[in-house]
Amino acid sequence: MTRLDREILGLAVPAFFTLIAEPLYVLADTAVVGHLGTPQLAGVAAASLVLVTGYSLCIFLAFGTTAAVARLLGAGEHRAAAHTAVQALWLGLVIGVPLTLLGLAFTEPLLSLVGVEGAARGFAHVYLRISLLGVPALLVSLASVGYLRGSKRVWIPLAVAVASNVVNLALEVVLIYGLGYGVGASAAATVFVQLAAAAVYAVVVVRAAVSRGAALRPDRHAIRAAGSDGWLLFLRTLSLRGAFFILTAATARLGEVELAAQQIAMQIWTLLALSLDSLEVASQTLVGQALGGGSAGRAQLAARRTLRWGTGVGCAAALLTLALHGVIPHIFTDDPAVISLASYLLVWVAVTQPLGGPAFVLDGILVGSGDLRFLAAAMAGISMIVIVGEPIVLWLGGGIGWLWAVFTAFMAARVVVLGRRAASNRWAVTGATRH
Repeated sequence: MTRLDREILGLAVPAFFTLIAEPLYVLADTAVVGHLGTPQLAGVAAASLVLVTGYSLCIFLAFGTTAAVARLLGAGEHRAAAHTAVQALWLGLVIGVPLTLLGLAFTEPLLSLVGVEGAARGFAHVYLRISLLGVPALLVSLASVGYLRGSKRVWIPLAVAVASNVVNLALEVVLIYGLGYGVGASAAATVFVQLAAAAVYAVVVVRAAVSRGAALRPDRHAIRAAGSDGWLLFLRTLSLRGAFFILTAATARLGEVELAAQQIAMQIWTLLALSLDSLEVASQTLVGQALGGGSAGRAQLAARRTLRWGTGVGCAAALLTLALHGVIPHIFTDDPAVISLASYLLVWVAVTQPLGGPAFVLDGILVGSGDLRFLAAAMAGISMIVIVGEPIVLWLGGGIGWLWAVFTAFMAARVVVLGRRAASNRWAVTGATRH
């Protein structure tokens, strides 16, 4: 194993455990609530789709901050990097508070968009409205994590993520199994943990800013600049998460059992995707720092090595999922119909993993280099496969397997289009900033 390989793993392994913090909150909610009944599980599935989609759309706060900070540190501009981190915190609050208010005002339309009905809708309503209160804290955490990744201080987010998930699970078990509360208690426990994590992260970033002499007050110009790049990342992520949203929304129209099984499959898909996303974080940081330091050759080498790691990890994830596809559903539910269908869907989850590996790393290469305009435009075009394909499947009366086949085609297109861009090396522009 080369020094570069060790550096990749040194960034990717702790990044993985940090990335899975938010999905693990939902995974814990799914496992605990799933044993209360199928309507409760389906309700959490519908609400989680809205929440995880919103979370993913705001991931640009982490990705954009990581890339910007990595480039600045590669160029030796430590004060500017700390200033960028502080402004990212302010941007998180500027976005998070209005998002919470909008979510509370439009809870019912959002659930209607998902397509959840019956008893499950009531549980989804409760879970979603309580969970929305943690959105500002979550966005502050994303911005902070972006700074820490870009500066290679990845063990701090790891420690916070581990502590947060342990506390979250303990609170849920006590509140639901011990005290007999329902899905609302599950959401409240997660919000409490999100607030605590955001407070810890904010202290770390503020201390770093003070030590580097960076101002703590909002800087409108810096926030506007971060928002400009963030908008392109938002469009990229909107296309990606829109594909996930449409897949699950289409499934919801097939029935309650299908939606519950889809929740299990997508939670596992998300967990595996984040193991691949951790390599995306490594590629962002290494490519950004290399380009910031003026070395396009080192950036290209880092890109090739992380791409190789992504492909290998994706294949390993596929084999692991196939081996456990009949076992995993029993963790989440006792309903035989849901178990059977979820086992089938996990085969599709396995099929997509060798595509997900290179796809996520290619994302990281382009984000780390600041090639955001191409990435946003490419993802918007590729997403049409799902936007058009999933409704056609429903119209033709196709089942859930055909819905997943369309999603698999979407993943394959990501690899082809982004892979051609990466091979061109047009992304390898050096300097403290791309512009």
